[in-house]
Amino acid sequence: MLAGGNMGPVERIGGRVRRVSGAWSPSVHRLLRHCRAAGLTGVPEVLELTDGHELLSFLPGDVPAYPMPKWVWTDEALTSSAQMLRQFHDSTAGCDRNGPWRSAAHEPTEVICHNDFAPYNLVYRSGRAVGIIDFDYASPGPRLWDLAYLAYRIVPMSTDTADGFTAAERRDRLSAVLHAYGTSASEADLQATVVLRLHELATFSESMATTLDNPDLLDHAAQYRTDAAALT
Repeated sequence: MLAGGNMGPVERIGGRVRRVSGAWSPSVHRLLRHCRAAGLTGVPEVLELTDGHELLSFLPGDVPAYPMPKWVWTDEALTSSAQMLRQFHDSTAGCDRNGPWRSAAHEPTEVICHNDFAPYNLVYRSGRAVGIIDFDYASPGPRLWDLAYLAYRIVPMSTDTADGFTAAERRDRLSAVLHAYGTSASEADLQATVVLRLHELATFSESMATTLDNPDLLDHAAQYRTDAAALT
């Protein structure tokens, strides 16, 4: 069994990963095949879809989890993560956006968003992002929707100060995320989107806490609302 999997168990079988599938899986598989055909090899290869499960290729490397290892907070991890997001978004150009998707779409539908693009869903080698995993909640949306969540997690833009960054250092890291991704969006634009994302994520986490009988998700929801209030 692999670590993580808050929304369902994930199992590694040699060079394959076995996950629970759903009505959204054909759409996700279409997305993964499209991205790989566009040259993005850092996403899993679809191997098989069976009754109730999917088999994907395993991406070797380091997938960090909380409490995050120190290397996650390096400049290289930050910039390469933002660059990986840009590569993913660009690779979705021309992909069929018809669903069903597990998450609702958000306007404007510029790209297909990952919707949980954070270090714990990225594969790193020697501290550099080289792959992306866990696409279950992907859906069409604006670039800033994904970029805001990455910034929230990797700057980070939270009330948790365990990473040790000062307020000035966090502002510099936020600027670095925007620059590495390559966007004309301002820091104010990004922060406003982070607030929207956190409120939506809190509501979702509260719902899933009941659905999955996972009370830990209620703690996550409370943290999201606290962080959103601090950014408002």
